[in-house]
Amino acid sequence: MSEHPTEHRDDAPAAAEAQAAFEEAAPESAPGGEIAGEAGLRPGIDAVPPAPAAPRVPPLIGLIRAMFRLAIERSHARVGLVGLAFICIFGAIGGKLVYRAAFPGKGQDDHRVAAAATTAIRPDIIDRNGEILATDIRTVSVFAEPRNIYDKDEAVELLTAVLPELNATELRAKLSTKKGFVWVKRELTPRQQAEVHRLGIPGIGFLPDHKRVYPNGMAAAHIIGATNLDNIGIAGIEKYIDSQGNKALNEFGLIAKQTDLKPVQLSVDLRAQFAVRDELAKGIEHFKAKAGASMILDVTTGEVIALVSMPDFDPNNPVDALSDDKINRMSVGVYEMGSTFKAMTLAMALESGKFTVNSTFDTRGGVLNWGRQKIHEYHGTNRVITMPEVFTHSSNIGSAKMALGVGVPGHKAFLKKMGLLDRLRTELPESASPIIPPRWTEINTITIAFGHGLAVAPLQASAAVAAIANGGFLMTPTFLKSTPEEAMAKATRVLRPETSEAMRFIMRLNAVEGSAKKAAIPYYYVGGKTGTAEKVIGGRYVKNRLFTTFMAAAPMNNPKYLFVTIMDEPQGLPESGGYATAAWNSGVVTGRVIERVAPILGLPPQFEPPAKPFPLMVKLGAYHATQVDGR
Repeated sequence: MSEHPTEHRDDAPAAAEAQAAFEEAAPESAPGGEIAGEAGLRPGIDAVPPAPAAPRVPPLIGLIRAMFRLAIERSHARVGLVGLAFICIFGAIGGKLVYRAAFPGKGQDDHRVAAAATTAIRPDIIDRNGEILATDIRTVSVFAEPRNIYDKDEAVELLTAVLPELNATELRAKLSTKKGFVWVKRELTPRQQAEVHRLGIPGIGFLPDHKRVYPNGMAAAHIIGATNLDNIGIAGIEKYIDSQGNKALNEFGLIAKQTDLKPVQLSVDLRAQFAVRDELAKGIEHFKAKAGASMILDVTTGEVIALVSMPDFDPNNPVDALSDDKINRMSVGVYEMGSTFKAMTLAMALESGKFTVNSTFDTRGGVLNWGRQKIHEYHGTNRVITMPEVFTHSSNIGSAKMALGVGVPGHKAFLKKMGLLDRLRTELPESASPIIPPRWTEINTITIAFGHGLAVAPLQASAAVAAIANGGFLMTPTFLKSTPEEAMAKATRVLRPETSEAMRFIMRLNAVEGSAKKAAIPYYYVGGKTGTAEKVIGGRYVKNRLFTTFMAAAPMNNPKYLFVTIMDEPQGLPESGGYATAAWNSGVVTGRVIERVAPILGLPPQFEPPAKPFPLMVKLGAYHATQVDGR
């Protein structure tokens, strides 16, 4: 019996059809060998040479040809059916993909979101000279699909064996959920990836990821900030970048690779940044300070050239930044700035028109009684002094009398104009509002005149002093590279040029014969002011807990940079006679910074005194105007 009866039943009619086709194809022959249709020709007269007889095709070959032709005809139909089947199959697959993309099931959405999170791509951050401060590197992260892992305990045992940093209890809890996707570990090394891959655990996979790295470590930590595991900015310029649209671009999948993004160029000079950090670290250690900060500001553009706050952190390990003592003291900390605020008071007095550079102030007795309050002189002269001497001797009484002469409303209006009563906004998201007296009376005006009773961020105070130095233009500090033209387009004039010249002269005089001598580096024509404030602890001023500040500009005949150093609770040393005031610590550090970075910043030494640096002061016959020799 045949094993394939169906095939035999199919072949029978096929053979018959082939035979019929074969018979139809066979040529017809006339009797006597004549070709059909030639009968009736006359022999010898009408006859033509007979055509050769067509070769007879063997029956078997004809049958084969007919069957082959029939097979081809049937194959066309079969190909059509197969093609239609493939179209249906791929259509079903495509439809399923579209449906799952539009209506993700439980767990699928988690997987899709997590996959998107790993693709957060960030632009490089570079300094003003193109040096890399932050960049992305490619890495991978390992994930699990708990519903596809059948032996949870075995998976935990195997994974913790090759990734010992994983917590077995936490991992088991993750794998026991009903979620479709959970992270196991982010940012694996190539070796770790290979070891996990060799385990061959079903339901364990890898996704491409990006890791943010900071080649210079702590050098510019408080400027750059940091990112989280999803490569999203959480502080500093990194957070600013996301606020400008980078996060949204990533979420919508509009960034394919890092080269799609233009690097973010900062105003910072990495060379100066390293130098400032080094000098500040040595100063904090030497003067046994609790903390400190230092910065360089370009007064012609508002650019922050360097900014360091210590203790700092390594952005490669941002968890370090969570400590309270690692805040950015320049922008987040608010402090009473001490006698550096006298620069504001003198500028206000001159700008008001009620005082001139030749005005005098009686400080005899060394005490100013105001109600129940007594204002003391700490560098008493016990005589009548000029306006420049109020600055060089850091006279509290002289400063108080100027502020009272302007009046409370005028005082408040001037400080607001200088940006000292509002929160400073820069690219850094970390900032703080000033602490202003809730009820501002004359006693508040008196104490604020010499730097007590109003707390501001040092960066905020620096911007105001920069306006004094640059001819009278207030510029918001920026951490992005800028030009003088761009800066001036946004600047606001807050002082007359005459006031600026008078203040530059007075600040230079203070470096020649006043409290700024420690920072008076030869040939750089430095001018500045010290500030020492008692800290408020528990609502009371504590005499032996000091906050010191030094602000210096150079060169004072045509200022380019402002150098600022602050120290929190520096200690007196034998070399300072036990004093811990600003001239002995912040002033010293500032001087060392100027000496070290001036060549880096292209600040040339002036071996000859500048010609007529303060012509108006000489014309007005200001105190010691002809004695400021420029060296």
